Amino acid sequence: MSTPLVRLASLDLLRGFVAVGRRMSITLAADDLCLTQSAVSRQVSALEEALGVKLLVRGHRSIAFTPEGERLFRSADSAVQQLQDAIGALRVAAERRPVTITASIGVTGLWLLPRLARFQQQYPDIDVRVATNNRLVDLKNEGIELAIRYCPPGDAPPGAIRLFGETVAPVAHPSLGLRSLDSAEALAGLTLLDFDDRDLRRPWLQWTDWLAAAGWSHAKPRTVLRFNQHDQIIHATVAGQGIALGRLELIAPLLADGRLVTVPTIAPGVRNTHAYWLIQSEPNPRRDVRDVAAWICSEAATQGTHASGASELA
Repeated sequence: MSTPLVRLASLDLLRGFVAVGRRMSITLAADDLCLTQSAVSRQVSALEEALGVKLLVRGHRSIAFTPEGERLFRSADSAVQQLQDAIGALRVAAERRPVTITASIGVTGLWLLPRLARFQQQYPDIDVRVATNNRLVDLKNEGIELAIRYCPPGDAPPGAIRLFGETVAPVAHPSLGLRSLDSAEALAGLTLLDFDDRDLRRPWLQWTDWLAAAGWSHAKPRTVLRFNQHDQIIHATVAGQGIALGRLELIAPLLADGRLVTVPTIAPGVRNTHAYWLIQSEPNPRRDVRDVAAWICSEAATQGTHASGASELA
């Protein structure tokens, strides 16, 4: 017949009894529990009093189980070991809880993912989860620790860290052989890869406004291909399909290894105050979140110098 839960002996008393039974020594059990010998001895005596039976036979410098004590130890030892295993697994899971970062599709694909291998080399014990999303999300409600957001300074929330501004310039694959864009006529025969941003108008990323700002609205390119994601534009540019307005901070690795080149131009471009910001869901995050945030800031601080012909638009 099972004992009702309300009458079950205290876990502290059972733990003390199990520690003694595992060691068959009150002294060693006290060391395991970081208690005094007298405290452990009192726990065993209190358990015996609560149960109304003798559990241990105490001799001169020795102890032994009574039949009742041996029976209780077998069950209690197994139960305590299961608790130890379960709690240990939970703690490991908590310690290895991934740090979740959210960013737009373009920022993730062009800036964050190419750098993650360096992070893993530097912090092999931190798991990172990347949640790619173009919509603004509630970080706390969705369990996200860090976000990289693209917005003007006035829209950045309190505590946001500015990572870098935005430099926009024409970019192309070297195989196109474009040396410069110094007139509207230079666009003749070229395919323009354009950002089709219907939801949020960003003229500094769209060829129509860029050409208007340059006074080249009469330019007649061969054709225009439109994409709704900036990373799609860049992939098409790397494939040599045309010329694009590139966000140089995001494509720095492609410029560094020569897969893309900036095309010098005399056009002033369209000005923009947007920048990239790091946002934390908590003002005092846990250690691994702080490490990831510091690494992101360090990567942002090492943005390389951009090719000539590009102008800072932030």
